[in-house]
Amino acid sequence: MATGTGFGKTILIGDQFVLKHIPAIVSAIPFKTETRVERLQAGEGWILEDNRIEVPGYKAKKAEQQTESINHILDVMGIDTSLSPLKISIGGDLLAGSGVGASAASCVSLARAINQEFGLNYTTERINYVGWEGEFAYHGIPSGVDNTASTYGGLILYHVDETGQKKFQRIKTSQPFEIVLANSGITANTADLGPFVDNMEQENPDLFWERLGRIRKQVYAMQAALEADDLPTVGTLMTENHQILIEMGLSHPILVTLSNLAQQHGALGAKVTGGGRGGYMIALTPGRDCQEAVASTIEREGYKVIRAVIGGQHE
Repeated sequence: MATGTGFGKTILIGDQFVLKHIPAIVSAIPFKTETRVERLQAGEGWILEDNRIEVPGYKAKKAEQQTESINHILDVMGIDTSLSPLKISIGGDLLAGSGVGASAASCVSLARAINQEFGLNYTTERINYVGWEGEFAYHGIPSGVDNTASTYGGLILYHVDETGQKKFQRIKTSQPFEIVLANSGITANTADLGPFVDNMEQENPDLFWERLGRIRKQVYAMQAALEADDLPTVGTLMTENHQILIEMGLSHPILVTLSNLAQQHGALGAKVTGGGRGGYMIALTPGRDCQEAVASTIEREGYKVIRAVIGGQHE
């Protein structure tokens, strides 16, 4: 029996356009999915016990994709469950829902558990690759941003260049800071995002690339602000970026309402996070008092909330 873990994540900016070669700023959050694999004494194949806490309906909606993902990970890692039948148990404290890297965390945690159970001696880079392979079932063509944050942790700038090479670098802030994630209750299908974005580009390429040019500038401005511990500027950039995403149809009325509510109660900025069109929003709420004011207000409205701390000198 062996256990593996994978971080959840949140994306501060650049969410939907990584495969268009726009960089993104992503952070792991201190909540994890934990997967345990156990070899069975009889039978063949694998059985699943999914005990993750969830946004209602999330696991049922993702069940078919989850099965495809697990089968693909086992294939990539060379595990023949006709010879080594497995029980796979998934849990942890990460709330499973769209926009917080739940699928990537499950893929990475499964890869780590299998690696340990079968003594494969994978490097961290290889675990990250297997996590990326597992994401195909959920995302169509995954950018790699979610599984990278889930594997390595910390606050990073992630970029897929024009040759398709995936790169990331650490972003260090002198102090960690608080954020609030709030779930809209809408489970989005991330695999639909690529075609939606491609269609937008085809309909009006000039407007599309003008917007992406603005987003690229916002990403690098946010990186500089984070490294300078200028959180008010980070918050302003988040809110400005959200307005572009709203105009592109990549937010959701509930996420807009929650973002506005967060700012009314002290957040420096707020926006949709992840693929969008549902899932989570992120609010920048430095200081425990600000974080609690925003989180408790949103909870009173009936929405699920994650309080997290990100940033700092992560190595």
